[in-house]
Amino acid sequence: MTYKVVVSPRAQKEIENAIDFYALHSVDAPLKFIAALNDAYETLKINPFFRVSYKNIRSLKTHTFPTALFFVVQEELLTVRILACFHHSRNPVNRPFGKDEI
Repeated sequence: MTYKVVVSPRAQKEIENAIDFYALHSVDAPLKFIAALNDAYETLKINPFFRVSYKNIRSLKTHTFPTALFFVVQEELLTVRILACFHHSRNPVNRPFGKDEI
């Protein structure tokens, strides 16, 4: 079974912010970050059943970059919905789960 990956507007905004940040410091970093995200998406398409972080929200760390994707698996729809892209050095209180925002 192959799952479809859907990125929420919130996650897309966080990804775009990360790309903009990396672009300020390096020419190659944004492309490498996008490649790391694509690798994570490909992994999730094949096997989305990673560690549950909070209730039904799972997380997957990206390679090379200090970020994690937070997502839910909708088995009946064969869909993985990316809820957030969280940078590890941000305040853990602001993690995208445990609040009413999701």
